[in-house]
Amino acid sequence: MDVFTEKYEEFLLEFTKGKTMVLSSSKDNKVTSRMMSVVLIDGLFYFQTDKTFRKYDQLISNPQVALCADNIQIEGVCEEIGHPMDNDWFCTVYKDCFEGSFNRYSFLKNETVFVVKPTYVERWMYVDGEPFIEIFNIEKQEYELTEYEGI
Repeated sequence: MDVFTEKYEEFLLEFTKGKTMVLSSSKDNKVTSRMMSVVLIDGLFYFQTDKTFRKYDQLISNPQVALCADNIQIEGVCEEIGHPMDNDWFCTVYKDCFEGSFNRYSFLKNETVFVVKPTYVERWMYVDGEPFIEIFNIEKQEYELTEYEGI
């Protein structure tokens, strides 16, 4: 197994299967951000939203998005995949991680699920008390761990 694959698999295992994250999207040079309930399934990130929201219009117009939580930044391409109840595998994980949101919103007719296919992941971390930036360039299958020197 190459270094990129090994390190990226470790990262995905540490991520856990569900996390609240900030989703940033944009349209016409206007960027907005909001908290989302995100689940990780087979290396892809999923969330649901209402088709009447501004973020939906942004996601359809510009599929380039960013997700952020704690010390993790993820850039990726977003794609709509359909109503939550038409995706049993999504519902199983989403309900397990965010049961309140699942029960309240997943059955509504305007709800839809998006998948984010990550293209770039950056994570700040400490190694022996020293700050490092860990980068996963998914498109190029490249891994980098660089000490932050703040010069």
